[in-house]
Amino acid sequence: MRRRWPAAWLVLRHVRTRELAQKLPDWVALFAQVYADAEGTEHLAVVIRYLLWEEDAAVHTAARRVLHSVMDGQRAEELMGSWAEEMMEKGIQKGLARGREEGLLRGRAEAVLRILTARGVHADEAARQRILSCTDGATLDRWFDRALNATTLSEVLNDLAQ
Repeated sequence: MRRRWPAAWLVLRHVRTRELAQKLPDWVALFAQVYADAEGTEHLAVVIRYLLWEEDAAVHTAARRVLHSVMDGQRAEELMGSWAEEMMEKGIQKGLARGREEGLLRGRAEAVLRILTARGVHADEAARQRILSCTDGATLDRWFDRALNATTLSEVLNDLAQ
């Protein structure tokens, strides 16, 4: 496998180091060799895609330069464009996951407030905002459990010695 993927091995070896962006320009000849093989375009696309998943602008710039050195500009931009589409999808998925998590946390906070209301425990505006703005699931769970039996707000929100 090492004979068919020399560029991949170099990238994988250095991908988590700060040296990657500096080393990429030195590998243009190697990337050109990979690109010249029968399946070189696909292999190079995989290596470049892997490089571009790194969230490092210097690596992205170096990868773009290597691509333009190895292949014609149109093909290089097609590869970069497919990467951009993947990154947009990744961002959308992250946003959806974050939105789901925020929605779940908001629902838990609202449940705490509903229980307090049902039990006749008054939560002033400051307490309501504290509960609604909480982003820690464990804290919300603790408040929820306490609210089930609480007769005062302090029983729910104050840290109790365990």
